[in-house]
Amino acid sequence: MDLTTAEWRRSSYSGPNGGNCVELADVAGASVVAVRDSKDPDGPVLLLTRAALRTAVQSAADTH
Repeated sequence: MDLTTAEWRRSSYSGPNGGNCVELADVAGASVVAVRDSKDPDGPVLLLTRAALRTAVQSAADTH
């Protein structure tokens, strides 16, 4: 999947240096969201459906 034109965004809470954050991008023509590590933008990308991303975020929030 070509993500060269993806518009990545990160949380405003991550600050100007990125910190420990993930970036998200909508994938044109697909029903998935791309997720990557803000410190390694050329590294691996995880593709999740919106429902799977929502479940992951809710699960992480429940553990804190």
